[in-house]
Amino acid sequence: MTGSGLRQRVARLRQAYAPHEHRPLGGYLAAMGTYATVTATLAGVVRATGRPVPERPAPADVVLLSIATHKLSRLLSKDAITSPLRAPFTRYDHPIGSGEVMEQVRDQGSPTRHAIGELLSCPFCLAVWVATGLTGGLVLAPRLTRLVATALTAVAASDFLQMGYAMAQQATEGGHHDEK
Repeated sequence: MTGSGLRQRVARLRQAYAPHEHRPLGGYLAAMGTYATVTATLAGVVRATGRPVPERPAPADVVLLSIATHKLSRLLSKDAITSPLRAPFTRYDHPIGSGEVMEQVRDQGSPTRHAIGELLSCPFCLAVWVATGLTGGLVLAPRLTRLVATALTAVAASDFLQMGYAMAQQATEGGHHDEK
């Protein structure tokens, strides 16, 4: 198949997939390829260093990495302070509270730029990458990874306590207004 024939086939596929909306399939493909490359490289490093891979991760590590993944994914994808990392791929929309911001993916530019914008502004999407990195870290540098994951988990717990405190404070203030 010639280059132009392949391009026409891809264009037909893109049109058939999302006839009324722009979906950057090429960008998604590039992101998937990058993820596969990162994962294969991580596996290669594990193999080359001879690090043992646990048959079953300890339940405490699973819980620790789960909470750390949640926090790091939100920190990277929504925190106002990390917005310079997302700025080339997103556009600020509005604050959403608790130091977080809502951003829109930039539509101009390449499909890869669009896909990266979607990845970086979506904590659910980014969690796959973060969990992969933390899991690899658990095999390659378990003590350091547990330490970093512990700090992220403490911050996540603090976030929930801060929100709970704020809700309790609002409920208390609301109760005082009702008595007047």
